[in-house]
Amino acid sequence: MIDPSITFQTAVRAALVASPRVTYLVEADHIRAGSTRPEKLPTIILANPQTIHLGKASCGSFLTRVFIDVHIWAIEDGADVARQIGAAISVALWDTPCSTENDIDAYSRPSFRYMRDPDPSRAYCHGVGTVEGVVRWAL
Repeated sequence: MIDPSITFQTAVRAALVASPRVTYLVEADHIRAGSTRPEKLPTIILANPQTIHLGKASCGSFLTRVFIDVHIWAIEDGADVARQIGAAISVALWDTPCSTENDIDAYSRPSFRYMRDPDPSRAYCHGVGTVEGVVRWAL
């Protein structure tokens, strides 16, 4: 058994890496799981998985709602670049990402919000979105 949040996160990352629109703006090796402020920019970080176990489904499988935060970090023309990356991510994740491990029974597209670094001498922009799916999995 693989934790449903890991399989959902893997499916989301695979969809992002497979998107030429996304990888035009962010190198594939800068799209990763983690929880720290990145050294290399721009970067997309998949972080803070949240799971809500919904119950059992047919044939002994389980249903878990999974939320993954999608963090966008940009510095060059920070706010504009971050919003362009967010738009590319939205298109890449328009449809339910494919999972080879488990089925994704329900899916919600990501929505984003953007924040500038409060220090005006820095051009960082940080965008945060959340993508959600209901994963069906078995032991």
